[in-house]
Amino acid sequence: MNRVAAVVVAAGEGRRFGGSKLFAPLKGRPVLDWSLRAFETNPFIDAIVLVLSEAAGRVKYAAKFPKIAAVVRGGERRQDSVANGVAALQVGDDDIILVHDGARPLLTQELIERVIEGARRTGAAVPGLPPDDTIKEIEGGMVVRTIDRDRLVRIQTPQGFAAGLLRRALARAGAEGAAGTDEAALVERLGLPVTVVAGDPRNIKITSPLDLSVAEAFLGR
Repeated sequence: MNRVAAVVVAAGEGRRFGGSKLFAPLKGRPVLDWSLRAFETNPFIDAIVLVLSEAAGRVKYAAKFPKIAAVVRGGERRQDSVANGVAALQVGDDDIILVHDGARPLLTQELIERVIEGARRTGAAVPGLPPDDTIKEIEGGMVVRTIDRDRLVRIQTPQGFAAGLLRRALARAGAEGAAGTDEAALVERLGLPVTVVAGDPRNIKITSPLDLSVAEAFLGR
């Protein structure tokens, strides 16, 4: 059976939030701790690498979460932070790496396991949800066309990949100076398919104080 490791990216500056959203309190615990706890308690996760803006708190986090194998510094861009985290993992090419936004504190065990299963089956899997609203393409403030929602999904994390595939995607993007908004986009650049598994509407990303209130409501006040 493949080993499974998680890279939790927590190197963002939280500009839209107005401060460090990752350490904002959520039901008595920092947002980041909720994300880490989900991986720590999952029986399929063998190791965690935490990516921070500053590689501090190693002892603190290792004491709290024994599966943390390394705490590394973030990079200039998200994909640089992910590359730093992946480089710290000692996993084989056929093992699975999950990449997760530390600012998504409500991921469930079921979602983690759906992504693992999808990545084991096809090499690359991401959770997605259909858009709720009508989507229109615009140009110069005018509508060009209405997009068919049946062909669209909103992508979440964790995203799961065979380790060798993710390393190759990151290396090629780095060599070519390419950027992607998520890891799946870098895999797509290789011309390889990415499977979409069912996402979770509760798996929101904390980007504003309002999102924090929504997360608290999901958890139950």
